[in-house]
Amino acid sequence: MNDLIASQLLSGQSVGATVQVVIDALFARIRSEEYPADTRLPSERTLASELGVSRNTVREALDVLEHRDIIRRRAGSGSFVTYRSVPARSDRESTVAERTSPLDHLVMRGILEPEMVRLAVINMTPRDLEDLSETVSRIESVRSDVSDFVTYEEELYRKIAQGTRNPLLASCYELVIDACQQSFRTPLMRRHLTPRRIQDYQQRYNTLFNAIAARDVEAAVEFIKLHLVEEQKLLLQDS
Repeated sequence: MNDLIASQLLSGQSVGATVQVVIDALFARIRSEEYPADTRLPSERTLASELGVSRNTVREALDVLEHRDIIRRRAGSGSFVTYRSVPARSDRESTVAERTSPLDHLVMRGILEPEMVRLAVINMTPRDLEDLSETVSRIESVRSDVSDFVTYEEELYRKIAQGTRNPLLASCYELVIDACQQSFRTPLMRRHLTPRRIQDYQQRYNTLFNAIAARDVEAAVEFIKLHLVEEQKLLLQDS
């Protein structure tokens, strides 16, 4: 997740001022890698003492961080950092993203996503699948909030890309996401993502997850190809 986007998402939560201060303080420590990825956070009691707030305030702040996939809680074990900072885009990368047309974007997705899904089916670990399942659950919890839906959808694809265990492919897909954020698709989806269409996409992503979890390469790849055809229809409809 891009640092700026993460900061905007976290500051946009409807929480009290004291909770927001704790969120900002914890995220600053995570972003600076005082608490690196995959490490355990101090206990709620310790954090409350360090920050001079109640444990309930810390708990509410952790709820927000978990909701935005910054940390992950494990029953009986504590809270662990899942956030990984994405390096700032170079001027060249940003220029490429800005110059990418809707058709260019869809063509690139057609090249990357079938192979990305194939490798994810083969290489994702049980822990990866558990994390992917949680993201699908977040997608399914959305009723009409397009911003939340787009955020969780990007998270889904990013986790699939990371699950390939191919850092070059995952990096290429980050540029695809970046091009999407800078250009057309979010406004396009805002026009077309009605509650009914959101429900349709939720069913699709549940189907995709089930194919990946079942290690069914053929079904997962066929699904993503059909999904891209539907995305193309949506683009042509808008044109």
